[in-house]
Amino acid sequence: MICKEIHQDIEQVLIDEQEIVYTLDSLAARINRDYHGEPLLLVVILKGSMVFAADLMRRLEMPVSIDFMQTSSYGSGSSSSGFINIKRDLETDVRGKNVLIVEDIIDSGNTLHKLKELLRSRKPKSVKICTFLDKPERRVTDVEVEYVGRQIPDEFVVGYGLDYNEQHRNLPYIGILKRSVYE
Repeated sequence: MICKEIHQDIEQVLIDEQEIVYTLDSLAARINRDYHGEPLLLVVILKGSMVFAADLMRRLEMPVSIDFMQTSSYGSGSSSSGFINIKRDLETDVRGKNVLIVEDIIDSGNTLHKLKELLRSRKPKSVKICTFLDKPERRVTDVEVEYVGRQIPDEFVVGYGLDYNEQHRNLPYIGILKRSVYE
């Protein structure tokens, strides 16, 4: 059971558990159709994408392998610093593989743009991006995102893997964080 204090930090539930399941099913159906059973390497961006990637992976109908990357652009703040730091790189050779970058949320697009270009330089068969949430209002770098679960307004959201200062990842929904928590 999640303690009440965590829920008290939430101004509003933006995407409830039922909507999360619907979004996962929809994304998986599109990915299953597009890859037609071809092997797929999921490149999961830690830490926030872990929950989304696990749920998505269980819905995929092709051979799936996974590897992880960890980047940092936020630190302990609530907005991107603009600097992207790769803290953990892949162990898997992506050459000749279908690569699907799995991200929890896209704001500026800086991180995903850099990652997609980096992975393309490693000669995969294909590189596509799947994100659970997209904030198009925040985009400063043009990046093609082939699979978008939900577009959301420019609000600070937590839950379902997303955090503020390493807290709130365990919420079973996506909620808008009260400004008083991070200002």
